[in-house]
Amino acid sequence: MDFNQKRINNGTMKTKKTGITTFISIFFILLFCYAAISKIMDFEKFQIQMTESPLLSAFAGFLPYVLIISEFIIAGLLCYRITQNAGLLASFILMLFFTGYIAHMLLTSENLPCSCGGILEKMTWKQHLYFNIGCAVLAILALVYNKKYSRPADGDSNHS
Repeated sequence: MDFNQKRINNGTMKTKKTGITTFISIFFILLFCYAAISKIMDFEKFQIQMTESPLLSAFAGFLPYVLIISEFIIAGLLCYRITQNAGLLASFILMLFFTGYIAHMLLTSENLPCSCGGILEKMTWKQHLYFNIGCAVLAILALVYNKKYSRPADGDSNHS
């Protein structure tokens, strides 16, 4: 395979990987905006459910605001190529926190108040755990692809 053919194949792979990263970013933008708006639409219920959580009740005064603002900020970071990696990393971290919370609640509590919004609160706790694990895996996948394909190839100083 000559140099030009190799460059074309690398370009095709880069296009596929950046397409996957873009799709995952759009997924998280929609997810976080939907979740934040759902929480805002029924904010009082969201706050009450948080006070009923044995793990979160001490933080129920400020945590609802922090979560909603964080979800909107992360969605904003994912909208721009220059901040996409930060948004994907923040998505991963937030999904880890949510997953850890759900796992802890499943292991330690019988009373499982769900403070999620919209259709997400229709999931069982185990379904929600699997959903969050899947989201964390997607965030890692997008981060890996973004890191690998967002910089020029070695020895390609005239990249366009």
